[in-house]
Amino acid sequence: MALRILALETSTLDASVAVLEGERVLGQVTLDRSRRTAQCFAPTIADQLHSVGWRPPDVQLVAVTVGPGSFTGLRVGVTAAKTLAYAVGAQVLGIPTLKVIAQQAMKHASCICAVLDAQRQQLFAADFQSQGEELTEVSETRIVDVAQWLAGLSPGIAVTGPGLVRLVDRIPAEVEVIDASRWTPQAATVGRMAYREHQAGSRHDLWTLNPRYYRSSAAEEKWRGKAAPQT
Repeated sequence: MALRILALETSTLDASVAVLEGERVLGQVTLDRSRRTAQCFAPTIADQLHSVGWRPPDVQLVAVTVGPGSFTGLRVGVTAAKTLAYAVGAQVLGIPTLKVIAQQAMKHASCICAVLDAQRQQLFAADFQSQGEELTEVSETRIVDVAQWLAGLSPGIAVTGPGLVRLVDRIPAEVEVIDASRWTPQAATVGRMAYREHQAGSRHDLWTLNPRYYRSSAAEEKWRGKAAPQT
């Protein structure tokens, strides 16, 4: 029997839940943006499992995006993944959000830069190289000013991701823009990637898996500012 996977994507506004057997997607649902909360997320998972005739203990692997992305969304997704995996004895794997986005573009380009909006006129960005079925990260996720990122784009690279929503008209003509239908990370892609990594021997520890925020939240920075000693 193929590995039974529950996949969660909550790093963007368009969260999704998918169930897979191996790489075969049995179903996927995208949550309404108003329902992307912890209270609504659990029933959505339960409904998706029920739709394919699974009980929670049938899940063998829980896959989830770990960031970068929305602070709240990542907390909801990773907490749900860890809680369910612990409750049913499943394994868990965290997949970087930008790698998921790049994966969805790799059949259309070989050199890919995936971006997410980091607010404050900045982007989360990472570069990837695709060859056949392999996707390799060639730069670590970084936070970069929008103007600096645009100025650094070179011919031959393809760009993708939700970070392009307000920038697509500013992309240089010699740079390929992946179709917008592939920008948003999908839970089904998360599940397929997790399956391949699991088959290759990857495992994550339930107790140490955490979101990757890459920066402090505005609230944390404000608190630190207040807590700093006055001079």
